[in-house]
Amino acid sequence: MTPVWQDRLFLAIALALAAIYLFPLYWMYVTSLKTGSSIFAVPPEFLPGAPQWDVYTGIWAEANMPRYLWNSLVIATGVTLVTAGIGAGAAYVLARYRSLWIDAVLFTVLMLQVLPPSLMVTPIFVGFSSVGLLDYPRLAAILAISAKTMPFFIILCRAAFLTVPRELEEAALVDGNSRAGAFFMIALPLARNGILVGALLIFMQGFGEYVYSASLIADNRLQPASIGMTNFMEPNVVNWNSIMAFAATYVTPILAVFVILQRQIVSGLTSGALK
Repeated sequence: MTPVWQDRLFLAIALALAAIYLFPLYWMYVTSLKTGSSIFAVPPEFLPGAPQWDVYTGIWAEANMPRYLWNSLVIATGVTLVTAGIGAGAAYVLARYRSLWIDAVLFTVLMLQVLPPSLMVTPIFVGFSSVGLLDYPRLAAILAISAKTMPFFIILCRAAFLTVPRELEEAALVDGNSRAGAFFMIALPLARNGILVGALLIFMQGFGEYVYSASLIADNRLQPASIGMTNFMEPNVVNWNSIMAFAATYVTPILAVFVILQRQIVSGLTSGALK
């Protein structure tokens, strides 16, 4: 058995790392409630002396926050539908037809995800411009983000499909179902936890994406909230409390969903671990 002191040490280290990781979120919420002078106070104020709650009503009305959130929701929903709709079928095929070549291709494609979006956005912009997709900027952003998120979703869902016994599909085929029928009636419902978790993670990524949206969407009326924060950065003045309030309003719904569904996310991410 592990000594008690060792368990406590690991717990203390985990709590310290969690505090370091979560401190920027805490500082974002605190800074959003400070005045302009207290933001730069020395020593720093870890609690606002006089919370400025009116900054939230200001950014909601003056910065068109509802419009930015709606645009982010449209883009994230479109990315999720495209990625899940195509990726689920691809993940199923790759789970059922396994070979060394498929594993090598999957590994190579996944490693390409380490390339920064800023490196890929120029060829994507040129390609979309040549086929006229830039006339539909939100669609162009959805397709570009979907192309980036697709490999991660496929690999995550492939692990979920690997947990579905082949015997169940073979029994469905014997009973007269087609391969597509076995997929929709057997494999898809049994792998739904992994698919839903993957879709949720893709939605979060699409909701917070910046580079592709900033490069492909020139119309301010169609830009997501990730770009809207830059409106508070003027040449000589930066309204930090407004930026932090905007960011807090932007990320709080995603954080709430993540906290509520954390158990399902963990179980979905580990559903294919034994495979």
